[in-house]
Amino acid sequence: MDWRSMKFDWNHARAFLITAEEGSLSAAARALGMTQPTLGRQVSALEEELGVLLFDRVGRSLKLTANGLELVDHVRAMGDAASHVSMTASGQSTSVEGTVRITATEVASAYVLPRMIARLRQQHPGIEVEVVATNHLRDLRRREADIAIRTVRPTDPQLIARQLPSETADLYASVSYLDQNGPFGRPEALSTATFLGFDENNQFLEALNARGLRLFEHQFPVRTASHLAQWEMVRQGLGIGVMLSRVGEADPSVRCALPWFDPFAFDVWLVAHREVNSSRRVRLVFDWLVGEFNALPDVPGCKE
Repeated sequence: MDWRSMKFDWNHARAFLITAEEGSLSAAARALGMTQPTLGRQVSALEEELGVLLFDRVGRSLKLTANGLELVDHVRAMGDAASHVSMTASGQSTSVEGTVRITATEVASAYVLPRMIARLRQQHPGIEVEVVATNHLRDLRRREADIAIRTVRPTDPQLIARQLPSETADLYASVSYLDQNGPFGRPEALSTATFLGFDENNQFLEALNARGLRLFEHQFPVRTASHLAQWEMVRQGLGIGVMLSRVGEADPSVRCALPWFDPFAFDVWLVAHREVNSSRRVRLVFDWLVGEFNALPDVPGCKE
């Protein structure tokens, strides 16, 4: 912002705004507690500073010119901002309002965030939350979200990040599937097991085999890009799938499919643009989420 380009006095702009709202110099003077001549001089001074005529004098009343009409809304916004500054400085403005957009994975959005957001809304009802549930990264610099929950630490210097407690994911199957097809007490027993995969499944298959399994593509007859859809398929008995341990351990319809298998462990990061420090509502939600995630109970996972 080029402060040198501002060639007018705010007191003069205030005099103009009150005069426009009151409709006459006498009424505006009473509203501001000053004499009419003083107020008139301030309005004239603003016209001189801006180089435009703001009012047409019609008898004892004033009518905004085209320039005055164009400027009055901008000056009114300045007045509102000045009022908010005064209220905040005096401690009168205690509410935080506005929308905060949070992006997280489908699983976190469906199973982790709802209780946190419910408690946030109880304490701060003026804050509206938009949850962007996606397994793809959103660009915080382009304002696709205000806050992101990620499993990788950002490298962009324009972003700030707070590390949260790490999480684990395990392999689960429905009770009915395991009763009919299990148990799978050792890797060799998995030769006839059915797994649920993802739309681009090679990475998942390679990650499982790198941990000592010997699985093949034909063992993943059902695949989906949606983690939530895959989890419902697990619950319905279609096969073995992966899920956040705190979600799987809380669901009585499923059991750990491979108790001897080491869980997947991963870091969790809360990320925001550096401008979070200048937005009270985003900063509040960011700090709130840090506290909520740190308060989550530890879940050991299903490894025996």
